[in-house]
Amino acid sequence: MGGSVIAHAGHPVVVVGAGVAGIAAAVSLSRAGVPVTLLETRRKLGGRATSFQDPRDGMELDNCQHVLMGCCTALLELYAILGVSDAIEWHPTVWWANPPHDPDVMRPGWLPAPAHYTGSFLRMRMLGVADKRAVARAMLAMLRMGRPGRQSWAGRAFGDFLAQTRQTPVALERFWEPVIISACNGTCAETDASYAMKVFQDGFLQDSWSPVMGLSRLPLARLYDPALAIIEGAGGCVRMGVSVQALAYDGSRVSGVVTDEGFVEASAVISALPPDRLERICSDTLRAADARLRSLGEMRHTPILGVHLFFDQPVMRTPHLVLPGRPTQWLFSKGTDELGRHHVHAVISAAQEWMPLDEPEIAARVMRDVHWGIPSSVGIDPVAVRAVKEKRATFACVPGIDALRPSAAADSIRGGVRNLLLAGDWCATGWPATMEGAARSGFLAACAAIGCAPGVPAPEGAAASIPAITDVPTAPLARMLGLRDA
Repeated sequence: MGGSVIAHAGHPVVVVGAGVAGIAAAVSLSRAGVPVTLLETRRKLGGRATSFQDPRDGMELDNCQHVLMGCCTALLELYAILGVSDAIEWHPTVWWANPPHDPDVMRPGWLPAPAHYTGSFLRMRMLGVADKRAVARAMLAMLRMGRPGRQSWAGRAFGDFLAQTRQTPVALERFWEPVIISACNGTCAETDASYAMKVFQDGFLQDSWSPVMGLSRLPLARLYDPALAIIEGAGGCVRMGVSVQALAYDGSRVSGVVTDEGFVEASAVISALPPDRLERICSDTLRAADARLRSLGEMRHTPILGVHLFFDQPVMRTPHLVLPGRPTQWLFSKGTDELGRHHVHAVISAAQEWMPLDEPEIAARVMRDVHWGIPSSVGIDPVAVRAVKEKRATFACVPGIDALRPSAAADSIRGGVRNLLLAGDWCATGWPATMEGAARSGFLAACAAIGCAPGVPAPEGAAASIPAITDVPTAPLARMLGLRDA
């Protein structure tokens, strides 16, 4: 590490943006004994991964169903710091709709990774023998190439790899597309192959725990409530409803931030804003001084649509359901709400075509997919619908995206402003646009601020070090078959 960038110990580190990345940076610095001022435009924590109170009926709803997996080690560490790990419910089984039959089931079996899905995969009826052979052929290729081989595909579309491994149209539609659209918020043809391969290498193949899916039992905003006490307990503060208008740059360092409530001095600033928001608060002089800021306007974004459906009778028999080949990719059963209604949350990723639609049309289209995936629901209509559009939900993980993703800290080659740190899922984390990438970026920015590596004891007097960012170990058989780092 390059040493602490906190030049003025009398001023706090200012973290701008209280999404997952900003919260990770703020609480980890606080535990390391560094006072933090966390600024957030909204009056709630969580950014795009939060919940809101629906003015129509007062219910607290997630803006979208966010999922973590066993391989999301940084996010799990953040939840442990916040003391909310018990709020995560784990689902080893994934149901795939295959009407008119009962849903197909994928769950880890007794065989060691990477063969842990073999039994359930072979029993899936939505894929024929030729389709399964094609999927196995691609999986074996990703195993044998290892992680270095994955990097050799960076800058190319995952669709090119699938074509090279001779995937069938059915395998593409019913297996590869649902997984990649859900994980990377883009189609196989639109997604950088290295990130799509990471989803399968690290999420499916490396061990039997990594693919297990975790869902919060609580509204997402409730997961972040403990952050307030952690930050304030270290002498910091959280200011919500504050709009940051500019970063103050004096020609050598960022001295603070200009807000609609006045100037906030800072020893260092961690921006945990999306790239378009960060671009708006950077002056031309600051952009000229820091190469990390010059490509902010080039990053594209992709929307996600979450649709809350409420029924006066039960509709789903499974906790969740993948809808392969349909515009709606996932359904999640949220149980019975306070009004006695069965709550189903539908998720549409890569939802560009849905953004112009009004709520009745969205509801009609989603219900066509619900009726397709759950034939027993035909004739049952929702009594209430709430569609939530996240028009700039994630960065577009397109081929060549790595050239636009900045590091947390300025580097010795391109220079930059040392006490300006960057965080967010769009930064260089090695992950696609996920809560895991956001959490990792927050920890990395915190480490850069105090000049110590993750897991290494923080400055004298600190209560804890910045969490080490570790990955789930690769199972011995998967490693033997080629899934190695080098």
